[in-house]
Amino acid sequence: MSRLTPLKSSEVVRKLRQLGYDGPIPGGRHMRMVHPESGQIIPIPVHSGKDISVGLIREIIRQVGITRDEWLAL
Repeated sequence: MSRLTPLKSSEVVRKLRQLGYDGPIPGGRHMRMVHPESGQIIPIPVHSGKDISVGLIREIIRQVGITRDEWLAL
């Protein structure tokens, strides 16, 4: 099993688009990705020069409902 590593927000957006999410939609402190069928919203912090932490990536994976291996295969 591979390890999760911190990712740039653009990489997280790319992976969510592959899962069918639209966006990123600006507004507030974070961008949002929205799934057109379920309406599920995933907030994505976009801060220049900072990567998204492994803990937050784990939470995104849980919200999306896929396994760690499926996330790493994207």
